[in-house]
Amino acid sequence: MARLSRRRWLGLNLTFAAGSFIRWQLPPQASLRPLTRPPSYHWFGYYDKFQFDPSDRYVLGMAVDFEHRSPRPDDVITLGMIDLNNDDEWIPFARTTAWCWQQGCMLQWRPGSDSEVIFNDREGDRYVARILNVRTGRCRTISCPIYVVSPDGRTAVTTDFRRLGWARPGYGYNGIPDPYADLPAPENSGIWRVDLETGKSELILSLAEVASIPWQHGSLEGCVHWFNHLLVNPSGDRFVFLHRWKKSDSKSWYTRMLSANLDGTDLRVVIDSGYVSHFVWRDGRHVLAYSRRHPKENWGFFLWEDRPEGRVEPVGQGVMGPGDGHCNYLPGGEWIVCDTYPDAQRLQHVYLYHVPTNTRVELAALLSPPQYTGEWRCDTHPRVSRTGRYITVDSPHESGRQIYLIDISSIIEKAL
Repeated sequence: MARLSRRRWLGLNLTFAAGSFIRWQLPPQASLRPLTRPPSYHWFGYYDKFQFDPSDRYVLGMAVDFEHRSPRPDDVITLGMIDLNNDDEWIPFARTTAWCWQQGCMLQWRPGSDSEVIFNDREGDRYVARILNVRTGRCRTISCPIYVVSPDGRTAVTTDFRRLGWARPGYGYNGIPDPYADLPAPENSGIWRVDLETGKSELILSLAEVASIPWQHGSLEGCVHWFNHLLVNPSGDRFVFLHRWKKSDSKSWYTRMLSANLDGTDLRVVIDSGYVSHFVWRDGRHVLAYSRRHPKENWGFFLWEDRPEGRVEPVGQGVMGPGDGHCNYLPGGEWIVCDTYPDAQRLQHVYLYHVPTNTRVELAALLSPPQYTGEWRCDTHPRVSRTGRYITVDSPHESGRQIYLIDISSIIEKAL
């Protein structure tokens, strides 16, 4: 396995804080460019959306004036874009009160458009989605929030952010209580399909329906259930999601991955071990997930085939990691970008993994100070530009959480 040694790293701007923490490190072939600056704090959140416009010029972000606490219902964040061709100018265009630390307001470029963005907001006692043309200012409102958008930009699938906020702080929104909080698996809450052209939505999978599917490794009796992490495949014909459950008095939960057509039909279990974390589609039929094949086996990155009795293959054993990370494929599928959670020195590592050669290339090691923990931690969540030349990350290593750009073009354009 080929891997850059830390001894070969070029340490830049090494600043030591209490505990002799190194603020950041970069290998010689990577450059780290701050795209946002104080006094506001900036971030984008999750790694499975279009942060870059089709030209790779405009980069979306969110700004807030506080950190280190849960959002209150009246806390407002500002949405904007960074112009990479004009001294990284911050261009604000909207505000919202429907947001969380880990996934923001689901802000993203609408697939198939170079001018429309979509994000969630709150109107009175309901969450909604806005489709905004950042050039003309024209804005449409969709009567329910969105979670993920299909590759053609016409359809979204979403879950109940009220329940998600109740079950998993940091991923749902605060401000509207879950009306079904007393029900372990309500029939009227679950996953909706949303037509982004007409605004119509329909419940396609209920929590009650999915909770009724037996789990081969234990009982679901007496558990509360919720959905999280929906993602449509690149083909636009199926999506996967996580079904999570726990005993009402427990802090830990189990997870399985299921997939279905965009209308909710052909529902099947993809990963049934009870242990699934971050994932991404490689193509229309394969999902890369940090998971376990069996409850008693070790965690690792595995490629799961989305079909009955589908194949399972390990990926990057002994090279990717250590531990869990937010994984994403670069265009073409030969490269994976991933990160780690803070190590013993509180450094979060961002790296590339070259699938054909089983090779890892370090990109950065970024300090996450101890106060960035729990719900308001700042994961790097590496995102890929449309061309695959750039990676963006969120990091608090210098001036609170800010957005940074890593140019990887010199790495991916040369053979290892």
